[in-house]
Amino acid sequence: MNQLDTKESLLNHKKIIANNRFLHLVHKNFYIKIASYITQKPVVEIGSGPGFIKEIIRNAITTDVIKAPGIDKIAFAEKLPFRDKSIGSIVMLNVFHHIKNPTKALQEFERCLKPNGKIVMVEPWPTLWSKFIYQNFHHEDFNVDGNWRINGKGRMSDANGALPWIIFERDINKFKKLFPSLNIQKVELHTPFKYLVSGNLSKPQLLPVSFYPLVDSFEKIIFPLNKYLALFATIVISKKK
Repeated sequence: MNQLDTKESLLNHKKIIANNRFLHLVHKNFYIKIASYITQKPVVEIGSGPGFIKEIIRNAITTDVIKAPGIDKIAFAEKLPFRDKSIGSIVMLNVFHHIKNPTKALQEFERCLKPNGKIVMVEPWPTLWSKFIYQNFHHEDFNVDGNWRINGKGRMSDANGALPWIIFERDINKFKKLFPSLNIQKVELHTPFKYLVSGNLSKPQLLPVSFYPLVDSFEKIIFPLNKYLALFATIVISKKK
C-alpha cells in the first residue's frame, strides 16, 4: 500500500492542517463556500479524511473509505450506505477527482439525493496557470485527455485532477445524457494563489498567516482573470424533482 493511502497519512495530514494556520484558513474558506450553496439536510460529506467540515456545518455526516477519528461512516462513493432519496446535500472537498468509478458514484448520488437536493464540490480545474502548476509541481496525475475512470485503488495516491472538468465541461453532453435528472447549476472558478502560498500538505508555508487577508483581497481584485489563473472550481449540481 502506498504510504499516502494509510490511516497514518490521514492523521498526519490532519495535524498539518491544524498547525498550518494559512492552510486551515484556505480549507475553512472552501467549506464556507460549499455551505453557502446548501439548501437541504442532512448533509453527507464524501471522503472527509483530515477535514473539519463540522466546524462549519455542525450536523454533517462524515464518511471515508478508512476508519479514523472524526469519520462517522465507512463509505465508498460508488456504494453509499444510505436509503433512496434520503440525503439533502452531498459535499466534497478535493475528493471527486480521486473516485475510481465516477459514473457509478454519480448514479449513487442521484439515487440517494432528495428532489432538489444538491451535490457541491470544490475541485481542481484546468486553466493556463493551474495546468502549469498541477502538471509540473504536484504529485497527482492531471490529464485533460483522460477518460471517466481512475486507474488503481489508492485512496489518495491514484487520481486525475482534471476529472471534474472532463465530466462536467469537456464531456458535458455525455453527462447530460447519462444523468438527465442532474443539472449543473454553477461552476465558479477561484483561488489562484492562496493554496500555493499555504504550502498545501507537503510543502512549507510561504507566508505567515497574518498575510492571509492581503492575499485574499488580491484574489478578489483579480477575480476577472480566474478563467486563466484559478486552481479550483466550486461545482454545484442539483437533482431535478
